[in-house]
Order: sequence, then C-alpha cells, then structure tokens
Amino acid sequence: MQLFPVILPTLCVFLHLLISGSGSTPPLTHSNQQVAATRWLPATATWYGSAEGDGSNGGACGYGSLVDVKPFKARVGAVSPILFKGGEGCGACYKVRCLDKTICSKRAVTIIVTDQSPSGPSAKAKHTHFDLSGAAFGHMAIPGHNGVIRNRGLLNILYRRTACKYRGKNIAFHVNAGSTDYWLSLLIEYEDGEGDIGSMHIRQAGSKEWIAMKHIWGANWCIVEGPLKGPFSVKLTTLSNNKTLSASDVIPSNWVPKATYTSRLNFSPVL
Repeated sequence: MQLFPVILPTLCVFLHLLISGSGSTPPLTHSNQQVAATRWLPATATWYGSAEGDGSNGGACGYGSLVDVKPFKARVGAVSPILFKGGEGCGACYKVRCLDKTICSKRAVTIIVTDQSPSGPSAKAKHTHFDLSGAAFGHMAIPGHNGVIRNRGLLNILYRRTACKYRGKNIAFHVNAGSTDYWLSLLIEYEDGEGDIGSMHIRQAGSKEWIAMKHIWGANWCIVEGPLKGPFSVKLTTLSNNKTLSASDVIPSNWVPKATYTSRLNFSPVL
C-alpha cells in the first residue's frame, strides 16, 4: 500500500484535531517492547516482484525510490501486521533463513521492513509472515537452487531481529511534498540499530520546547503548528528500547519541500 502525498496533509490535520479534542496524546502501544535479538522464531515467507528484482516499488513505509538503490536494494521486505505495527515497525531489520535442507542453505539474509504484506497468511493479525524481494528469497537457497526455492512459493522460515547497519550513512530527514510553514511532514531514513521510531519531536529556532510530531503512516511524521520557524532540531526515540537521539538544527531555515537533510548522527549499530 502507498499513500499519495496529497493524502498526508489531510491525515495530519485529522490526527491533530482528534488529539486536541481528547486533551491528551495517545500512548504508544508498542514502546515498551524490548528487542529479542538472539531468539529465532517461526514464520512463513513468499516473494514478490521479479525473480532477481528488488521487490516492492516504493511500499507502505513511504521510502519511495530509495528501495531501488543501495543500501535498500534487494533487501526490502513486506511484513504482516504483527511486525508492521501500523507503520511503526518500518525501518526494522531482520535476519531470515529457510528450513528445508534439500534446497535451503544455512545462510541467513538480512531484510529491511519497507512495506506491509497485503494478503494471504499475512492478513491474519497474529501470523508472522514475510514477502521478500525475489533476490533476497533466492539468496536463501543452496548454490544452483535459486529457481527451485522460488518455485516453492511459500516456505517455512526462522527469523530474528538484527541491528540495522547503514555504513557511511547518517540519519536523514526528507521533507515531504506539500509541507508548508503551517504543516510540516518528515520521512526518516537510515536509522542504525533498532531501525524503528516510536516518537519524534521537533524544536523551532530560538525555542527550548520540544513539540511532539504525529505519526501519520509508515515512516512519515507530521506537525500542524504555525507559523513554524527554522532551523529545526529533531529528536527521535526508538520504538523497541526507547533510545533517544537529537539532531540540532538539522533542517535549515531555508528548507524546501522534497529536499533531504542529513544529520551528523546515528544510533549505535547494535540492538
């Protein structure tokens, strides 16, 4: 599923009115979950896209064309609701390996959550399922069996969380199309470590107050306020273990929509 940019402002305004009317900010339903990094857990997996392809074209997390280039390229994964978490699971990394010794190697592949799996076993709320790119799915096979493993269609697998590692990359903030001085929407990219974001705050120029942004969908967050004055500092808190990072004045005063601004920071590349 993909959200068109024109829908994002409407969602942001709706969330702002909903929360303002209730007088409180709704709690993060997943923020107290700890990462189980060492346990292999059972799931199923299929593949989508072309046989040797990158998988999704964009995806429900909102990463757009980033999924077609490294470090996302051929490592994308769509996951069932239990891992997608309404979009708060976007950016998390997992190792997956299949179990059939006749066609599967012992090699695990690392995937990044970029999409939500739309149907099949993944539609069951408590069922854990991965839709992998054709390239990642085939990479689990023993040499020469890439086509055989893809022809199976559905495989039993094991998976576990793993740290995201974007070598040479720092956290970046993409200003979504349609952003204005009264409505600002950001997409977060390249978070090392846990990869997922549970809360996001923004601080305006000359202010000491951190203002909570609202999660729209996928890796997109927004704020309805104004007029907003840059440069903006951004504070991120991970969903899994509540680790916090603050990037000072990362978005300049002369920011423009559709631009990406890179910080000098990243989370530790461990869980």
